[in-house]
Amino acid sequence: MLCVTSTAFGPAELLHLLRARTASASESPVTHVEELPARAGRTARWPDWAAPDLVSALTTRGIKSPWEHQATAASLAAAGTHVVIATGTGSGKSLAYQLPVLTRLLDDERATALYLSPTKALAADQLRAVTRLGLSGVRPATYDGDTSREEREWIRQHSRLILTNPDMVHHSLLPGHSRWASFLRRLSYVVIDECHAYRGVFGSHVSHVIRRLRRTAARYGGKPTFVLASATSGDPADAAARLTGLPVTAVTEDASPRGAMTFALWEPPLQPAPVDLHDITAPAPAGPALAAGAVPSTGPASAAGAVPSAGSAFAGGAVPSAGSAFAGGGLSGAIALPDLDEVELPQVRRSALRETADLLTDAVTAGTRTLAFIRSRRGAEVVATIARRQLDEAVPGLGDRVAAYRAGYLREDRREIERALLSGELLALASTNALELGVDLVGLDAVLICGYPGTRASLWQQAGRAGRAGGEALAVLIARDDPLDTYLVHHPEALFGRPVEATVLDPANPYVLGPQLCCAASEAPLTEADLTLFGGEPARAAVEGLTASGALRRRPSGWYWTHPGRPDVDLRGAGGAPVSVVEASTGRLLGTVDQSSSHMMLHEGAVYLHQGVTFVVDDLDLDDAIALVHQEEPDYSTHARDVTDVAVLGVRSRVDAGPISLFLGEVEVTSQVISYQRRRVSTGEVIDTKPLDLPVRDLRTVAVWFTITPEALAAAGVEPPDVPGALHAAEHAAIGLLPLIATCDRWDIGGLSTANHADTEAPTVFVYDGHPGGAGFAERAYATAAEWLSATREAIAACTCETGCPSCVQSPKCGNGNNPLHKPGAVQVLDTVLAALSSAGRPIPHQAEAT
Repeated sequence: MLCVTSTAFGPAELLHLLRARTASASESPVTHVEELPARAGRTARWPDWAAPDLVSALTTRGIKSPWEHQATAASLAAAGTHVVIATGTGSGKSLAYQLPVLTRLLDDERATALYLSPTKALAADQLRAVTRLGLSGVRPATYDGDTSREEREWIRQHSRLILTNPDMVHHSLLPGHSRWASFLRRLSYVVIDECHAYRGVFGSHVSHVIRRLRRTAARYGGKPTFVLASATSGDPADAAARLTGLPVTAVTEDASPRGAMTFALWEPPLQPAPVDLHDITAPAPAGPALAAGAVPSTGPASAAGAVPSAGSAFAGGAVPSAGSAFAGGGLSGAIALPDLDEVELPQVRRSALRETADLLTDAVTAGTRTLAFIRSRRGAEVVATIARRQLDEAVPGLGDRVAAYRAGYLREDRREIERALLSGELLALASTNALELGVDLVGLDAVLICGYPGTRASLWQQAGRAGRAGGEALAVLIARDDPLDTYLVHHPEALFGRPVEATVLDPANPYVLGPQLCCAASEAPLTEADLTLFGGEPARAAVEGLTASGALRRRPSGWYWTHPGRPDVDLRGAGGAPVSVVEASTGRLLGTVDQSSSHMMLHEGAVYLHQGVTFVVDDLDLDDAIALVHQEEPDYSTHARDVTDVAVLGVRSRVDAGPISLFLGEVEVTSQVISYQRRRVSTGEVIDTKPLDLPVRDLRTVAVWFTITPEALAAAGVEPPDVPGALHAAEHAAIGLLPLIATCDRWDIGGLSTANHADTEAPTVFVYDGHPGGAGFAERAYATAAEWLSATREAIAACTCETGCPSCVQSPKCGNGNNPLHKPGAVQVLDTVLAALSSAGRPIPHQAEAT
């Protein structure tokens, strides 16, 4: 628990303090305040089957009795029922699986259990919780990439409760299963914590890792019960069943007490342009990021680039021809704005990063324990740096109580920050979502959320980090200047009183299924029964294809992996080993960046920020996965640019609606980082553009797209010169609003628009998944096209700007400098599309129709 004195400010007083910087109520940045009332808890008796030593230890720790949902879920698991508990943040889900798991380990000295979490921080936190109970003979231990070889050997031989992650199960436990035979034979429980985090391609991979674990454990005689914990989500039983391949019972009624929460929606004020580009940079995210439609084969890439078609490229204020294509909408670590000397910029809002830094400063000054969630790694660094500087100016030394926390830090750095947070030395953190699921932050007073995190599930998970001790709490969502955030802060009904999204994952994704079957075959020959375990007919089709290609060989006893090494499969879509960032003069390892973001963040000449210190990249060696940097304080920022094109490979389904057609199908996206700009931090002035020579990346994925005939555009009042800008604006807004109806965020998707696409031979807008084989987001967009595009149309039409701004149709990462954009034309395009879809028939399925 945090060991600092609680703030004297309640949520209402703190919110009043934060908004006091505005001149008047009419200028208040707060667009809505939702008061969530406190809730009393409902307890239950300790189950009769619970081990007395465990109950005694929990009681000593202050837990007098379990909540009803804890007892219900624990009893189901103890009886051998696979169960998922999906209740709110701070509802005590850990106890629901600790009770049956630890009881079994205490009652049977030979039993073992496996705990899986999506982050190292969460596993470390659970280890601390179990160790504090002081139970004899359990021997819990974390087993992850930071574990030394000596420790791993001891854990394999002696630990009975191993806390790890799916990556280690995939890379270590399953390939070396013979060394784990004793552990697997006695495996009684598998706990999958924060299972809602396993979505998209990552979730699809993990679903097969779980099936491989079940298969291997059964080979040694183990038949574990699965216990899953999730934030509140839509249909958790179905999501858990798809993840594990087993029937799962859901426990969803939350009986824990909850303190009152004040939840404010905050829209930063307008400020005149030109603006300080340093302030508005929204840097590359903690995971693979996407920008301006550029998506490499390994996942979304953090970049912003011009997207020509048929070889025509343009930049700045150049106006393309009617056949030019535009990519945009995906956010990243680079901002592509036109040359400030050529284009008169509209009035923009103050950046969410700067606003969050100021609010964090005010909160710390008031003595408030605060966690600020930032969407990107560099953004977390920027917010922490600004807050520290402002605090030191006010009270020398106070800045030391603020730190950044993100993935990519070395183990010792992460552990030191966690220790300082738990001890109370740190009063506030600016963190990526690495702490959304991590350390048990008991006693926080406030949470600042810089930008909508992509899903309502994540929003409530982050907001729930405040007030976990049952006290009152404040949560503030600070809107970025983009269509979705602007829509949400002016439509609170889209956030409050609505169920959270269902978790999207697709185990049948061929780009996931094929490699995972190869992994399974390398562990033990695949049998007919295994094909049922891995999905039935899709698995059979995949095995036949792998056999035909020579990856597998059929024998009477099954299908065998034919290569000497094991398959190289990356669960998280990072595209290979992370790139190490090394200080050239000292050889010091600063951190790592995933492969998919390295082209954009670590290209030669890139400015790289680490713990508030600025470095410049001297060399990026992709073969050896290393970037050499030197410390420097340049007066410029760097912004990578890429080119992208989309080719239609096949159509799965379509809706014919007269002049409008809506499609779902496979596409190939090609992208290449070609240059970067250096811009002055103070003015945003483009100093120069330097070429880069980086490899082309190809991505085969799933897209949703619509076409509209030129005649329909003319009838809607869109003049031919305005068609490219109208489609481009509609594409930007559609990408921005898709997270409203799908479990994705803008990092997961990309887009492209063109007034005459070579494959469709018509004006076309594409939105595609930024992962090989797709992640289910395009399918969701296709299935809910009317709702999605209606919200897109409303967001554009409701904006009070005249020609388009970041709140409606501009993308701050558009490689074409948000030019051309035609806001009225975008509304006319969407009106035409929605009118046609409302009168259309049912979708028409197609069997891989080539175009």
